[in-house]
Amino acid sequence: MIFKPAPPGHGTVFVRGDLQRPVRIPALVQHITRRARRSTLRNGPDAIETIEHCLAALHGLGIDNVQIDIVGGELPGLDGSCLPFVEALQKAGMVEQTVEKQILRISEPVEVTDGTSALVASPPAGDEFQIIYDLDYGPDTPIGHQLFSYTLGTDFSTAIAPARTFVLRQEAEQLRQRGLGLHLQPGDVLVLDRDGPLDTTYRFPDECVRHKVLDLIGDLHLLGCGIRGKILACKSGHSLNHVLVRRLVSMLHAQRHQALGLLAPVMDIRQINRILPHRYPMLLVDRVLEMDADRRAVGLKNVTFNEQFFQGHFPGAPVMPGVLIIEGMAQLSGLLLSRKLEHSGKTPLLLSMDKVKLRRPVIPGDQLLLEAETIRVKARTGHVRCRAMVGDQLAAEAIIKFMLVDDQE
Repeated sequence: MIFKPAPPGHGTVFVRGDLQRPVRIPALVQHITRRARRSTLRNGPDAIETIEHCLAALHGLGIDNVQIDIVGGELPGLDGSCLPFVEALQKAGMVEQTVEKQILRISEPVEVTDGTSALVASPPAGDEFQIIYDLDYGPDTPIGHQLFSYTLGTDFSTAIAPARTFVLRQEAEQLRQRGLGLHLQPGDVLVLDRDGPLDTTYRFPDECVRHKVLDLIGDLHLLGCGIRGKILACKSGHSLNHVLVRRLVSMLHAQRHQALGLLAPVMDIRQINRILPHRYPMLLVDRVLEMDADRRAVGLKNVTFNEQFFQGHFPGAPVMPGVLIIEGMAQLSGLLLSRKLEHSGKTPLLLSMDKVKLRRPVIPGDQLLLEAETIRVKARTGHVRCRAMVGDQLAAEAIIKFMLVDDQE
């Protein structure tokens, strides 16, 4: 692994260099794929396993922008904690950047549950991020009941980073029978039987609950910004952590969209007309609210009852056709790609759509926030990830591929 500095707005991005072509996977929750007992990122067929300890080190140290080059599909487990990552990053040093840090301030309680496991995010008492974790394995286990409270930014490298992954002895034996962890010895990880750890000693009397806090801090880094609020956790694991992050992403989008609505547009309808060839009734972007170079764009479509398609879709129950929502996302993508293609003599034409999902109906009076994020642009093709939101609710999403053709063609 090699940690490399990155510019403001870059975020945390992994780059696999062991494949035929470098594969970039941003450390964001939309790239998470389901795995047992760990967090894994995926981009198409390519994955990066066991990222949570690395992300915990970044989050705990307040590092927002970094590129991590790796060889192989899994991060090293090291000693089961994130302390080796923390020590390496502290030795390299960090540089404060001039751009304002993006923060999600939790505005209302959010609760997610799975059986007896639960996570609750609530507004902060002040200007801090606090985690209170209640871990209860029952009186018949070496872990028992442990309760721990931690405020991010206070002694992370000494209070949280050294806490190691733990597993009960019977669980470890079941994993080895499945062919997992055969290279590990009991002293390499925290294996617990009735008498305590095997071939090692606790770093803290409550090391297990501290490691649960470490994992949660790592998974919350998948939000892509800082947090102000309080998290109450009870027996949660990675899968439930990811569910909470997805809920917080919706809250973050709603707050960002509300703020964007107060700003002057980056492009008004006249500027859009100069770039897009679409005209009434097929121009489906009213204004562009945000344009981050050729990386990301946010646009707006006001949906009124006067739209032509509502006459027949459907009389008495007007609903915006899903294909037109996708068309709006494609048009915003065209505006985004135009930044990359300016003076190149290329025009993007729709080639294919993948992972298209329509999540909620869009009706008259709704304000449709369109988002487009560049995945990659090559000489002949462009890949863009798109979303359409109504308030904090996801209306549609898709990955759209464009063919870049010469204007003469």
